[in-house]
Formats: sequence, C-alpha cells, structure tokens
Amino acid sequence: MKNKAAAFLLVLASTNFAMTQPDVFKRFESMNMEKRYEDRIRVAFYNVENLFDLENDSTTRDDDFTPEGDNRYTFSRYKKKSNGLAKTMLAMGGWEPVEFIGLCEVESRWVLEGLTVHSPMDDVGYEIIHEHSPDFRGIDIAAIYRPDKFELINYKYYRVKFTHAPERTTRDLLYAKGIVPNGDTLHIFVNHWPSRYGGQFASEPGRIHLAQMVRSKVDSLNAMYNNPYILIMGDFNDYPNDISIIDHLRAKTTVEAAAPGDVINLSYPIMYKFGTHSFRGEWGVLDQIIVSQRFFTNGSMNIVPSDVGVFDAPWLITRNAAGGTTTYRTYMGPAYKGGYSDHLPTFIDINLQKFNRGDAPPAN
Repeated sequence: MKNKAAAFLLVLASTNFAMTQPDVFKRFESMNMEKRYEDRIRVAFYNVENLFDLENDSTTRDDDFTPEGDNRYTFSRYKKKSNGLAKTMLAMGGWEPVEFIGLCEVESRWVLEGLTVHSPMDDVGYEIIHEHSPDFRGIDIAAIYRPDKFELINYKYYRVKFTHAPERTTRDLLYAKGIVPNGDTLHIFVNHWPSRYGGQFASEPGRIHLAQMVRSKVDSLNAMYNNPYILIMGDFNDYPNDISIIDHLRAKTTVEAAAPGDVINLSYPIMYKFGTHSFRGEWGVLDQIIVSQRFFTNGSMNIVPSDVGVFDAPWLITRNAAGGTTTYRTYMGPAYKGGYSDHLPTFIDINLQKFNRGDAPPAN
C-alpha cells in the first residue's frame, strides 16, 4: 500500500504544474504530503459522475450506459474510468490513502468493488458502505473507509420523501458513525441533493427539503450527545450562499459566528477563489464540507479552516472551447472524452488529540 502510493506521488512530483494558490484552502500543489500516523485523518468527498456498471437495469434509466446504449459504454471505457478514479483517490491521500471517502453517482456495489479491489487501490483494504436508493437513474450514495483508521460503529440510509411531490424519488441520505484512532466518535453525513434540472428556483424546494432533513438529524445528535463531532459533506447542487445552506441547514460562514450546536461551512470562502464544478465556463462550489462547532473548542478533534481542500490535480482539468478551464469528463453528451468526472474531489484534515470528553451523553 505505502510503496504504491509513494511511487505514484513521485511520478506526480516530477511534473511541472503552474497554479496560483489562494490562502484560504488547499489545492493540489499545496497539499500536505506528510504521513498522518495516529494524530490526523483525511476525510473526502467525490462525485464520480455516472460510474455505472454494464448491466441494463430495467427499473432505472441506465440504458445509455451499456455497451449497446447511445454512449457505447464498453468494459474498456468503464475500466479506464474506474482505474483513473482509483488513482486520483490514491493521490488525494498523499503518502497514505484517505481514511474515509464519501461518493455519489455510483450504480452498484459491483463498481465499488471495482474501485477498491480490482484497481490500483487493491491493497489499501477499503471496506464499502452501500445500499440501493430509489433514484430513477439508478445512482446511489456510498462510502469507502479504512477500518484501521475508522472503526465503523453503524450506518443508516435515510429515505427522502418529499411532502411537496410525494411521487418523486431521489438519492438517500447516508449517515455513518465511527471511532477514529484517538478513541473518539465521528458522525458523518454524505449527501447528494436534487439537481437543478428544470431551473434553480423550480427545483429549489427539493434541496430545501434535504437541508431541513439534515438539520433535523444534526439537532437530534446534539440532543443525544454532548456537543458531538459532526461532518456533513456532499454535492449539494446549491452554492454556499444559497438559502438551502444558509437559511435551512443554518450553516454559519465563519467560525466566529458559530455557537455550540451550530455547523460551519468551511467551503464558503472557496467560492470567491475557485470551485469544484464548472458549468458553461463558470466555476462554482457545489461540493462542500460543513462541520460542527465542536471542532473549534480545543477538544480531542480539531480542524484548521484552511485545511479544507479542492483536489484540482491537472489530469482532472482540461480546456474548454472558450480557452478557459473545465473538468475533464468521461462524456460530453454522447461524445466520449475519456476523462474522469464533472466534479473535483474535496477533502479536509482532522487533527486528533488524546481522547478527552468526546461523545458522552449529556447530563440529565
């Protein structure tokens, strides 16, 4: 595991990349490549865009992503994408693999096994969290994690039921609870909120519903535990200053504005500098990392806000027709491009101190 990751990073280091580095978050060139040992873990999220298997599921709209479909999605095209994603996730870890990676737009456990077992990540030992959701396209939320650094206690998929559109289906909300190396407990929510298809305002009620749902889960954890460590990440299909995030999830934009029980959007400053997704030549931050205020109280886990990162490795980015930059996608419509995803991964480092108070229930 260590030799493979190190060899891959040495290849990357030999390439000349010229990028301007902002001072509010990490990018490819400013990542910390040191080993994390037992005093730090890295948590990441990646929308891998249409990581389908080759089977035609009659209950979902996956017809285009089959060998006979409009996209001519052959095994060789699938394998090139899967291996490229695996190498990207390895590189995102630095000198050791990322401890926990939330994923969206995966079709099945089969493609997750392709990532973790039949790929360059085969010797990491990742375990898989996955269940099928009722999404009409057949895409799911999942996670992979290193059991040596994240001891899974339990996980749960929450079914999303829209009160304004009872017949509508979407991806589930994933919650995972685990023990980190210092013995404390970390609560993680992995999200993929409804898209903007049909227009931002017409589709907004779906994202507001998810924001309220996640906020309710956060409030429940705050009532159950004494100021727990909570990390919320995903593709929100809204930006950090949209009302779903600000008014309904009630995410603060600075650490100073937060009180116990609040959550803070560490991705908020990024939107003024860069992005995780490019649409019509404009970069925006759809993929975000939001954390509870507990991480800033000198407890057993803490975060430096500037340690949030966007993994903008040069092989994930290409030029668009106007001469600007955009994500290097697998397909552009039915045209095969051979890239990776229309999103960039995002990550955060969590510093671990000796277990202190952590996840103890509140006193009566």
